[in-house]
Amino acid sequence: MRIILIGYGNVGKNFTKILSIKQMEIIKEYGLKPKIIAIIDKGGAAINLEGLDLERILKIKEKYGSVSYDPKYGYKEKTALDIIESYEAEIVIETTPTNIKDGEPGLTHIKSAFKNKKHVITTNKGPLALALPALIELAEYNNVCFKFSGTVGGGTPILELAKKCLKGEKITLVKGILNGTTNYILTQMLEENIPFEKALENAQKLGYAEADPSMDIDGIDAACKLVIIANYILNKKVTLRDVNIKGISGISLKELLEAKNEGCKIKLVGKIDKNLEVSPIKVSMKDPICVDGTLNAVTFTTEYSGDKTIIGHGAGGIETASSIIRDLIDIKETLLIKSTS
Repeated sequence: MRIILIGYGNVGKNFTKILSIKQMEIIKEYGLKPKIIAIIDKGGAAINLEGLDLERILKIKEKYGSVSYDPKYGYKEKTALDIIESYEAEIVIETTPTNIKDGEPGLTHIKSAFKNKKHVITTNKGPLALALPALIELAEYNNVCFKFSGTVGGGTPILELAKKCLKGEKITLVKGILNGTTNYILTQMLEENIPFEKALENAQKLGYAEADPSMDIDGIDAACKLVIIANYILNKKVTLRDVNIKGISGISLKELLEAKNEGCKIKLVGKIDKNLEVSPIKVSMKDPICVDGTLNAVTFTTEYSGDKTIIGHGAGGIETASSIIRDLIDIKETLLIKSTS
């Protein structure tokens, strides 16, 4: 299975690390033989049709800042689109940063891969938040697989729980904490008795929040994930524009302490009912989604079997990279079923 990897930041690098360590196990356990033939980053690309030496390419990336500095396989002029359109591969893995304004360049990468009959795995929420229904239709039209489990919950299989384990059930309500950064900030404010600004500063120092934290603290990241759940799990035709969004920057320590006295904690919660909404609300400490730190927690309320809650770490390069392995195996099994049916 030949792979083109677009984006070689935290997630991309951790994916190649996992693959280097687990490759033989994956081959033995699942019959999957992944071979990365191209890696593209901001500085260019590294291409070897026989398969790149992942340990070597990682060292080059760390030393020079771009895989294009590989003396034998590096290309500074090659773009992701050049490689998608010109090189034979079964799968494109798209891990470029999220852009919610227009979804680019990830949106174009994904569309190009579909049109060139390549399966796609992405951890990029931008294109999905803006155009998931259209992308699913395009993938189906071109008879290719489209997997994106890492876009919601990182390494925690939130989408899989609902899609695979709740088959035959009607999901009537979805609610949960979908952003680990805001959950950490609110937890720190309460536990350390500090204001929002100080908790945000701590989150930035630890790498949980970016220098520009607006995606997280304004509720946009959680809203993107809510849109993905609504479309993929509940078959709603919605985009980011359909979500009512309110972030956490206006939450005071006083409000958190008052909620605690009522047996509650204030959490940034995404909810799908009649409408889609992300906002800070009081959550009972007895509610299973009332988790702390960087944890995510989502409850699916079903018509007959009641509530199903999944909890796990929703962020981090290694956790999100593990979802790519999961999606690769899923594509392999899907193709096997198709070939034998």
